[in-house]
Amino acid sequence: MTDPIRVLIADDQTLLRDSFRVLLDTAPGFTVVGEAGTGREAVQLTSAQRPDVVLMDIRMPDMTGIEATEQICAETGDTRVLILTTFDLDEYVYGALRAGASGFLLKDTSAADLLAALRVVAAGDALLAPSVTRRLIAAFGAQPRPSRTFHRTLTGVTEREREILVLIARGLSNTDIAAHLTLSLATVKSHVGRLLTKLNARDRAQLVVVAYETGLVTATPIDPRG
Repeated sequence: MTDPIRVLIADDQTLLRDSFRVLLDTAPGFTVVGEAGTGREAVQLTSAQRPDVVLMDIRMPDMTGIEATEQICAETGDTRVLILTTFDLDEYVYGALRAGASGFLLKDTSAADLLAALRVVAAGDALLAPSVTRRLIAAFGAQPRPSRTFHRTLTGVTEREREILVLIARGLSNTDIAAHLTLSLATVKSHVGRLLTKLNARDRAQLVVVAYETGLVTATPIDPRG
């Protein structure tokens, strides 16, 4: 049997924390290693417990979820952060991805989708649903943020890797990319692995951020209907 996925719950609402704990305690393959009511507590508990995944709310007292995510991702190499958000807080999602989050969930997600998302992120993959993530990143990635400077460039990235990076940023899976470029799945995975190394990215979520930050992919007008 494989070890259970160790989850830290970070949310300032006690009722939500309790609900998540009940769900995870009754679902096979998970164990809750702690609960945090503030961003600072999330950082401290992550350092102490080293969970596989932190389920992180964005708006919390003391330290925001984005600030906590940035600190956690800077200090740990193996803990993943899954952000909880709502559509009226979309502008925060891009900041969370920049900070190192591996993906996000909407707060009205189903229990089954939450468990599936935790498994995906714990496995080292990024939770990038094309129907939502592309919309968010395109909308907010184009907005100037002069207070932040990003130093990553595409130096050393081959033309084929650039082509694959564009498709990743557009929300395509490895299987979709393989079909689109008429390549084997193994070849695509190899290219993605080299991109992660060359761009010093934690996962696909970070690759999407790099694609927009470097201007390789530009924002497109967003249909308000989704």
